[in-house]
Amino acid sequence: MAGPSKKDYQQRLDQITGIFTDIMGEAQEQVQGQAGGQGRCPYRSARDVCTAKFGCANRERPKKAAGNDAGNTEPICAHDGTLDFRNAWESRPENYQKTRDKIVTVRKQAAEKRAEKQVDGREDRRAGMAGMLAEALTLFDRADDAGLRLASSCGRHGDCHECIVTVNTGIEALAPRTEAEGFLSENYRLACQAEILDTDAEIAFEPLIRAPRILQTGLEKPIALAPAITRRDEEVLRDGAVIDRYRGHIYGLAIDLGTTTVAASLFDLQSGACIALASFENPQRFGGSDVMHRISYDGGPHRGELHKIIVNALNREIEDLCAQFKFNRREIYEIVVAGNSTMRDLFFNCDVQPIGQRPYKSPVELAFLAGERDSTALVVEARKLRLRAHPKCLVHGLPLIASHVGGDAAASLLALDISPDADAVVMLVDMGTNTEIVLAGQGRLMVASCPAGPAFEGGLVRHGMASYDGAIEAVSESEDGGFQWRTIGDVAPVGLCGSGLIDLLAVLRRSGRMNEKGALAREKGKRNAEILVAPEQQITISGQDISHLAQAKAASHAGQNILLRRFGVGVDDISRLYLAGGFASHVDFDNAVDIGLLAPVAKERMIKAGNTALQGAGEALLNTGRRAHLEQLVRRAVHVELESEANFFDIFVEACFFKPMAKIGPNSP
Repeated sequence: MAGPSKKDYQQRLDQITGIFTDIMGEAQEQVQGQAGGQGRCPYRSARDVCTAKFGCANRERPKKAAGNDAGNTEPICAHDGTLDFRNAWESRPENYQKTRDKIVTVRKQAAEKRAEKQVDGREDRRAGMAGMLAEALTLFDRADDAGLRLASSCGRHGDCHECIVTVNTGIEALAPRTEAEGFLSENYRLACQAEILDTDAEIAFEPLIRAPRILQTGLEKPIALAPAITRRDEEVLRDGAVIDRYRGHIYGLAIDLGTTTVAASLFDLQSGACIALASFENPQRFGGSDVMHRISYDGGPHRGELHKIIVNALNREIEDLCAQFKFNRREIYEIVVAGNSTMRDLFFNCDVQPIGQRPYKSPVELAFLAGERDSTALVVEARKLRLRAHPKCLVHGLPLIASHVGGDAAASLLALDISPDADAVVMLVDMGTNTEIVLAGQGRLMVASCPAGPAFEGGLVRHGMASYDGAIEAVSESEDGGFQWRTIGDVAPVGLCGSGLIDLLAVLRRSGRMNEKGALAREKGKRNAEILVAPEQQITISGQDISHLAQAKAASHAGQNILLRRFGVGVDDISRLYLAGGFASHVDFDNAVDIGLLAPVAKERMIKAGNTALQGAGEALLNTGRRAHLEQLVRRAVHVELESEANFFDIFVEACFFKPMAKIGPNSP
């Protein structure tokens, strides 16, 4: 008897799918009838024991009772009756046991092979980790051998995508990408999936998420404490309504979502004190080093991966903070996020494709301009983003100003108390992959965005790197015509970070080894392809590196130039120039002016403001009045589209030259 046709098979499959859909819909309705969809977990016994046979984020192991070494070994359900428990269950429980079995098998095989062969360890300084030559099945096993911590919340099954690594050398010794790695390209791999074919090969790799030097604000200012979350006896309230019982702490998070670096501050909302600062390299860089590449990536077949990876990274930071300061993640009740338009909308899992094409605006901004929204700010429950905080925690995305000028620039307005109504004119240059420039005073507020790219933050430059230990952060000329340098952490140099690159370019210009066009000087009848900065470590700078730096510098230069002209003021009219951003606190002002990176404002009027985006996010967290003030402030901003200027191309080309910016006056053409 012939089997069912393909059409019949599909019809039956559709029927079965429909039946299960109806069942799930009925279950959903039943659950929603319990306290708005937040009821008792069905896997919680009458004795509050977790009976689930799969992983659950609410399961906790009980602490041993005093004097009782055995203790109770049954897992306790920590679900408090207000949490939507459905989001705590693992999305693929059917793989739980299979994953555990796989881990046991892999560990057993790896242990047997390591016992058969002596492990030979050699350190790879360029990779920033030990490139161990051990027998191992995957890169994750090698990381274990090297004592390198990699994240994984899926049991190394390839689901969580948290163990992304950058393979610097030896990628040819790895097996082709698995299906789970299909969203990656270039030299990025999932450590748990990257099988090693040649176990004798030297493979150097480093985790995608690393912790750079934390950039704190350079400002000291008191903030009146008026948070949305307060305490009344043993109750926790939001705007006067009870949302929880008091658990011992009331915390909030302020987050600066930078294109290159993410920074966060943990605040005590009862005292206003900053408990901790944390930072890590933005793991979204596998989708591109700048916002336009990430917009393109998110519009492809792997839509949502960039959202997923940043949420996972933040959850890991929250877990680390909880462990370090001994509090429960449910004691985080409010989160404020500052980021440029693309970074913020990716975090909230919004469609970012409109930001990448004219008129380069977020759908949120377009809806606001059409009168469909009353603000460009976003407010979403943390549980809907799968952030590990209190189930009623709200996440506030600070309002966008216009186009690519987003919530990070808005936060800086708060941090610096910038007012368009001030008599004096002030200027803010927030340097980064996406540089923002603000001019305010005399009744006006103008903003512009410059796509500087990642060259000064570790991208596109062969030996460029972010601000980690070993990064050369300062360069000067030695008596013998070579270079003197200082590294972060006072350790052997690994590469050059932004402030070091600025110094190096200035030294090359002053010494005549590079002309104003960025061309390296000729030696013995031939043009240098590159110049050695740290000979022992073979750290160099090449003509191609300088070309990338020239374009990054030109974007910032042109933005400052055009905004000054549009505002109708000259550099001598600027009362204060605030320099903010990832490496701004370590920039030498003289060198930055000499190569044309900053407008030639008098040095005594320049102020290193530090991470103003994080500072402003913290103010918005601690004082709801500051949020309301910011809403009114951003609506007064006039956005200047630099590329729409008639002479933009001429200004940009001129800005590529390594020479000081011409002093702009109020009557400059």
